[in-house]
Amino acid sequence: MRFSGTTIPGVTVVDLEPVRDRRGHFARSFCADSFAEQGLPTDFPQHSLSFNAVAGTVRGLHFQLPPHGEPKLIRCTRGAIFDVAVDLRPESPTWRQWVGVELSAANGRALYIPPGLAHGFQTLADETEVLYLMGARYVPEAARGYRWNDPAFAIDWPRPVSVISERDISYPDFAGG
Repeated sequence: MRFSGTTIPGVTVVDLEPVRDRRGHFARSFCADSFAEQGLPTDFPQHSLSFNAVAGTVRGLHFQLPPHGEPKLIRCTRGAIFDVAVDLRPESPTWRQWVGVELSAANGRALYIPPGLAHGFQTLADETEVLYLMGARYVPEAARGYRWNDPAFAIDWPRPVSVISERDISYPDFAGG
């Protein structure tokens, strides 16, 4: 695995290093030792799977309040997504900034998002599946979100929105939240 930083401290791209032969390829998608060497969590007690039928679907922007912040390792196992992390840490030099990374079954990339950031994605293909490894358990009372199109973040989503939940549409703006 190769680890690359992004413009937001702590947000890390994890690329596979496949070993190829005539059968195809083999690659480690997670190694606790490699993650620990990078200072990343090695315990992901909850795994979730999101299936999205239609390209243009948006999920997010989601996060949990402290002390229940969720580190996440996101991987697209079928199709493709534009994955977004928004820095909500007031002490961070990149507060309110966002970073977007294309994750797909074809590129095998994953994105690690530390606690204190909001997460969302938009599907770039029909029948897209996204695997989440969560470093903290879901706590419904701590779950929060901001609108996907909040002007405080000005995320440049790659497509028009085709599907979004009523909950995600009704989240408040950051300025009011």
